[in-house]
Amino acid sequence: MKFAVIGGDMRQVKLAELLLADGHGVSAFALDRIRLTDGIQACPTARAAAEGAECVILPLPLQSREGMLSAPLSGGLHTVREILSVISPAQTVLAGRADDASRELLSSLGLVFTDYFEREELAVSNAVAAAEGALGLIMQETAVTVWRARILVVGFGRIGKILCHRLRGLGAHVTASARTPADAAWIRAYGYTPEETGKLDGRLSGYDVIVNTVPARVMNARRLAEVGADCLCLDLASKPGGLDFTAASKLGVRAMWALSLPGEVAPATSGAIIRDTVYNILTEKGVMK
Repeated sequence: MKFAVIGGDMRQVKLAELLLADGHGVSAFALDRIRLTDGIQACPTARAAAEGAECVILPLPLQSREGMLSAPLSGGLHTVREILSVISPAQTVLAGRADDASRELLSSLGLVFTDYFEREELAVSNAVAAAEGALGLIMQETAVTVWRARILVVGFGRIGKILCHRLRGLGAHVTASARTPADAAWIRAYGYTPEETGKLDGRLSGYDVIVNTVPARVMNARRLAEVGADCLCLDLASKPGGLDFTAASKLGVRAMWALSLPGEVAPATSGAIIRDTVYNILTEKGVMK
């Protein structure tokens, strides 16, 4: 089978290498800042890369900013429209975290599209990599051990659950906040201290680390004003994020926004996760046996 890998970061580079190692034909575009493995066809245009490919794999996320393809490893800028316009409706198109405008464009061009970021197997595995990346940052950016540290994880979704588990395993005093009574019950069942995300005001002064996983402004200026001077605030949420960084700067709060951690800290593993998910999708579609 022939794949075209267009745009993205080191996850897509590793993905292309894995596809090649599995015996597939692989062409690539917008990865020109990296020396690709021999056997991967580096193409000068998106049209050349897509030509003859049965499956076109686009990056995660699809866009870096409005209308632009996410392609940090490319020497040029490329619009999503530019890339999609050279793909045939006969080809299978896979991309990660596509926004509404991109979805509408895909539909208008008659392209068969699947968002691989919406697959549960990818989301769970991706959360593991994000949690490990967060642990690394906590160890690097704080003056205390994770053991006995007082750590609040805001949000108890996939990343929140896995991160709390890893933190507890290293001996941290873990508090987790959630919105629903069901999640609060799970937090208690796991032995963490529960908080309600909507009622954190007045309860944020005692932590060594606060990690946000909620993609909504839950750590606003009022709440950040409560944070201790030595506390690290780490935002793992996708855009628009959950932490007011302007307020954090004014208040002198140590804050970091760690976007796309899986691609930063574990590109090889992340590439393998995407590959496995791609194979699952193509098998379900009957494109691959």
